[in-house]
Amino acid sequence: MIQAPSLSLPCFPLSQILHTLFMIIGFILLGGEGILAHRWGVGLGWARGPRKASHLWLQGAALGFGVAGVWTKFKAKKGVLANFHSLHSWMGLLCLLLFAAQWTVGFLSFWNRGEGRRARTLLLPWHVFVGIFTYSLAVATAESGLAEKMAFLHTKHGIPRSSLEFTLINVLGLTLAIHCGLVVFTLIPVKHKENSNITMVSSDGEHLNSKFVFS
Repeated sequence: MIQAPSLSLPCFPLSQILHTLFMIIGFILLGGEGILAHRWGVGLGWARGPRKASHLWLQGAALGFGVAGVWTKFKAKKGVLANFHSLHSWMGLLCLLLFAAQWTVGFLSFWNRGEGRRARTLLLPWHVFVGIFTYSLAVATAESGLAEKMAFLHTKHGIPRSSLEFTLINVLGLTLAIHCGLVVFTLIPVKHKENSNITMVSSDGEHLNSKFVFS
């Protein structure tokens, strides 16, 4: 009789489970939706104000989940420094810092409108570029975390690489990569790649020129 493959995953600490859950929900799922908020808003016929608000608060929620995810590592029993020695952890901290800087700059410059029109025009392409880079970095960080977890399962618990556990992790990693590609593809359609000089109109009617389009 042929038996179906069964899972034999070890019991991970709650901090590791929450860390993975918070980071994926925050930086990848909510972060991706926050990036696309302008695009979805246009399709739904929203005015620019609600689109900006949804972008701001989705990214704020993503940042909150990211902070909570990192906090779970600070609260681990082995101490703070024990959890921040790998490339995965360094990439994660860089991602968190960039995310926080992006949200702060976006709030002060585009929502609170603390900068003048010319300053916002110059800042907008960099804000978009750093946002896309940070999101891509978040996905790359998640992939490195999955690879790190696979190495842990193989070396510490002897789980073979051909097991169902490794297959599930590979499927999750591939899903995250495809999700990232779809977000970037939706954000920059082909028609806007061909016409790289696009004029954006802000909520008060002023025009902002940018090579990237959110509306």
